[in-house]
Amino acid sequence: MATVVAALHRLSAPPVQTLRTLQPTQATVSYTVSTRPEATTVAAKLRFYTGITLRMLLALAVALLAWTRWCAGRETPAVALSWILGHARSEELLQLVSRLPWRYLVPACLCVVYLALRRGYTVEESLLVLRGLGLQTSTTSSIYLRTPTTRFIPTPSVQDIFIHEAFKGFEVRFYLAVVVKGEEDVVVVFPRLLPNRGILEDVWRGSRRCLWEDTGRGKGKDRGREDA
Repeated sequence: MATVVAALHRLSAPPVQTLRTLQPTQATVSYTVSTRPEATTVAAKLRFYTGITLRMLLALAVALLAWTRWCAGRETPAVALSWILGHARSEELLQLVSRLPWRYLVPACLCVVYLALRRGYTVEESLLVLRGLGLQTSTTSSIYLRTPTTRFIPTPSVQDIFIHEAFKGFEVRFYLAVVVKGEEDVVVVFPRLLPNRGILEDVWRGSRRCLWEDTGRGKGKDRGREDA
């Protein structure tokens, strides 16, 4: 019974989130929150790249299957297929594939390609702070081929950065928000992951320090928040 409860707890528990901080200069800092497991060992890196390779091969195999089925529906045989497999084998393959109905083949191929292109982790979100320029938020897609969703907020438009709390279902969740001048709604940083308060406080302090260190605004408000 205890084993079953532990297994259900692991399945229902949220994915582990990690914070990666990159600060090449005093005026630039990047915070990335991700659910992707860190590949720190050679075996972990090998498993990661092997998984990507298998996904690519699977998507390629499905694409070749659909192309072969299309060639089977034509009156003339595929020249490229005959050149690769030979005339006799290509004819046998075309006869075999021609039995597959399109109404089943197309949904199955699309489903397999979607699963092959889907990332092995939930999502990855980042905040880039450039002193004198502004903030840029980024959220990666769950599909490899989609470009990340980004937004840049210039420094004059950033009025404040704060940590607030809200109800999500029956639990209280903290979130990092940016108050933008001229906008009614705040911009939520890491909107899909909503990391824990410890991660948010590290990002909050670092981003304010990097963005307003020269003016003393970030330092003063940081001290006031910590004293509170």
